[in-house]
Amino acid sequence: MQSKPCAGCGKLFHPRPQTPGQTYCASAACQRERRRRWQQARRQTDPDYREDQARAQAAWAAQHPDYWREYRRLHPAYRERNRCLQPARDARRAQRVLAKMDVWTRETSVPSGIYRMSPATRDDLAKMDAWMVRITASISLTTPTE
Repeated sequence: MQSKPCAGCGKLFHPRPQTPGQTYCASAACQRERRRRWQQARRQTDPDYREDQARAQAAWAAQHPDYWREYRRLHPAYRERNRCLQPARDARRAQRVLAKMDVWTRETSVPSGIYRMSPATRDDLAKMDAWMVRITASISLTTPTE
């Protein structure tokens, strides 16, 4: 059988006769890459799989609440790299404009409907504390005088 380039490492390999469509060599790193790519594609196309993976990850995190604290304690290089990169992330976050198209001005009226309302602070971008509110616009029968 002909040699073909591995989709993981690019080196030539001989596919097994039992699997003529083989695209990865037998090295552990390439097999790990093959499984990673399969899992990534599956997550993008299968909502049930994505939900199961998220549930499993949340369960693992609940069982290992101190994992990241321990990891940072045991890996000072990781901790230092994160500290060096954090100012750049903070700067990008500060430049982000939260409201673009739907900014309210005095000239526009707010249509009736249900809106999500959350605090607009620079450092609090998470929307976990958002409120759902219903706004009912009332129609004024008189025109304002200037």
